[in-house]
Amino acid sequence: MPVAERLRPFGSTVFADMAALAARHDAVNLSQGFPDFDGPAPVLEAMGRAAAGNRNQYAPTHGVPELRRAIADWAALFGGPAIDPDAGVTVTCGCTEAIAATVLGMIDPGDGVVLFEPFYDSYLATLHMAGAKVMPVPLAPDDEGVFVFDEGRLREAFATGPRAILLNTPHNPTGKVFTRTELALIADLCMEHDVVAITDEVYDHLVLDGPDEHVRLAGLPGMAERTITFGSIGKLFNVTGWKVGWAVAPPELTRAVRAGHQFLSYAANTPAQVASALALREHLGFTAELRTHFRAMRDLLSEALLDAGLRVFGAPSGYFVMVDHTAVSERLGVDGDVEFCRYLVEEIGVAAIPPSSFYVDRRLGRPFARFAFCKTRATIEAGAERLGRL
Repeated sequence: MPVAERLRPFGSTVFADMAALAARHDAVNLSQGFPDFDGPAPVLEAMGRAAAGNRNQYAPTHGVPELRRAIADWAALFGGPAIDPDAGVTVTCGCTEAIAATVLGMIDPGDGVVLFEPFYDSYLATLHMAGAKVMPVPLAPDDEGVFVFDEGRLREAFATGPRAILLNTPHNPTGKVFTRTELALIADLCMEHDVVAITDEVYDHLVLDGPDEHVRLAGLPGMAERTITFGSIGKLFNVTGWKVGWAVAPPELTRAVRAGHQFLSYAANTPAQVASALALREHLGFTAELRTHFRAMRDLLSEALLDAGLRVFGAPSGYFVMVDHTAVSERLGVDGDVEFCRYLVEEIGVAAIPPSSFYVDRRLGRPFARFAFCKTRATIEAGAERLGRL
């Protein structure tokens, strides 16, 4: 059967393509953003106890009560508004499903959605499934290598009457942490134009450098009642395979999230939810360890990339560092991000992500490549040694 027209332009996800290519060439895989080491042992053991303790049937569709309470407490502790765990928290199969449930539950065909590009690739596909009108606003590096947006472009997008803005901060793939000033502008525009803010904040605990700080859009004046905030236990505790995420929102917006969620997955993994509740209550100190480790791995990888002749942009948060490969590609005789990343895998033995699929206008992504540093030191050192071949 042919692929539906709305999904035909997307093909297979770039993450699966690059992972398969890396496996074929025995490359050091710095493409897909998953840690290659586990989270804290007590959290892993809690999942085993939950499975052994008869917590293996469907969870309540909105999430097990102890996890919803833990998420509400956690969100309030880290700068979000007070939220009712019963009426305002929905547990989903990872943040990816939270995105899909929200978009499909709230956006009608033809509704406008403002979207910063580059973006996590599921955003665009999900918006197409909903029939949304995408209003892209580019992020581009300034002279200091900081990814910024043009305020005039953002105001123009809001002036066209969108239903929502889909915002990711801290940002994948650039590592940008939207500043309080930038978020205040977005908040003002949302209130002026009656726009709902959908905020993907799965890297909220991974701001690696001061004085940058993660600011919750929902915590700004006037935004609690018009913001849906996503989180992920996988990113907090290095258990991405558990696929436990959530959406936190006021009751009116939660109804839209749940309208989509109930027909997508119905409920997330029960024993993983039980263990996630314990993690949020008792093991948040693990996130400080992650920041220390990822900061060191970012610096190690960035130095190797610089030594290889690439222009490296700062990565103040998250899992990834972006580079401009143009000078190296010209010397090698390759053209664009896809060819460069294929060359890296096949000739150098390192896998990265070509980010052109993270843009509505794919030409904007051609000069760049994205590398993941959320790995063990051994993995980063192996990648750095191979990058020396450039």
